[in-house]
Amino acid sequence: MSEDQKQPFDFMGLRKIASVISIALVVVSIALLAVRGLNYGMDFTGGTSVEFEYAEAPDLADIRATLREAGYEQFVVQNFGSDTTVLIRMAEAGNDTLARQVTEALKSEGEALVLISSEFIGSQVGEQLKEDSGLGLLIALLVVLLYVGMRFQFKFGIASVLPLGHDVIIILGVFSLFQWTFDLTVLAALLAVIGYSLNDTIIIADRVRENFRRIRVGEPWEIINQSVHETIGRTVNTSGTTLVVLLALYFLGGEAINNFAIALIIGVVVGTYSSIYVSANLLIVFGVTREDLMVPAKEGAADSSEEEEPPEWLNRM
Repeated sequence: MSEDQKQPFDFMGLRKIASVISIALVVVSIALLAVRGLNYGMDFTGGTSVEFEYAEAPDLADIRATLREAGYEQFVVQNFGSDTTVLIRMAEAGNDTLARQVTEALKSEGEALVLISSEFIGSQVGEQLKEDSGLGLLIALLVVLLYVGMRFQFKFGIASVLPLGHDVIIILGVFSLFQWTFDLTVLAALLAVIGYSLNDTIIIADRVRENFRRIRVGEPWEIINQSVHETIGRTVNTSGTTLVVLLALYFLGGEAINNFAIALIIGVVVGTYSSIYVSANLLIVFGVTREDLMVPAKEGAADSSEEEEPPEWLNRM
């Protein structure tokens, strides 16, 4: 590409630094998961679910304070169906005594309430959820690999799946570092991050394919760099507006979905980064060329590249 066609910021010029950062983050995340593990929530470890019906809509913050004063540590308090129905999930083993103790602790604050139900989730169910959730993530990544491989090219499929694994591992590493609770809502956030990051990656990959077929002069990294520049506005706008919604969800959505919002916030930031630097970088590492992306000519048809010359402005790139 000529000097006047070069972009003001060389994204791919920083690819080696980005590679070091990505590898370091993934290695540290794996080490954290191996040493500290995840702080699994009651969905995976088992526990007790107690449901109450209040005469008037209670303040959930007051209920949490009451439970802490009563000596309970791991619990989730949320409305269930209506403002007057409260669901409390606790890590303690479930029995009728525990339900009565919780009821008495809440009634001691002068609240008018009725115990509707008390259920226990065993650890065996939690272990099954762990296995099913891991299998679900692997199936999602495999489906992405097949989809992108068929839509673009197999190198694009690998370059799309590896960044998704990169994003998931880093999110899990952050949750392991701070020992935030990992429950089914966080698992749902991971699956949402896979879809979000894939969408960004597909946008860039589509422009890369288009530019490889359109631009006749230039190194692969230069064409990929231009493709990133042409899509960066859309990427930043989408990520920015999504983050605004997620921040509102985190600050205003309540404690029950805080971890879900945090996982998505991390995922959007890391996913945007990986779409640019991990996926595009891998295309260069795999040696994607213009020939990989050309549509095979039909038998008997003349090569379109020999029939007409490209515009002069393309030859200057």
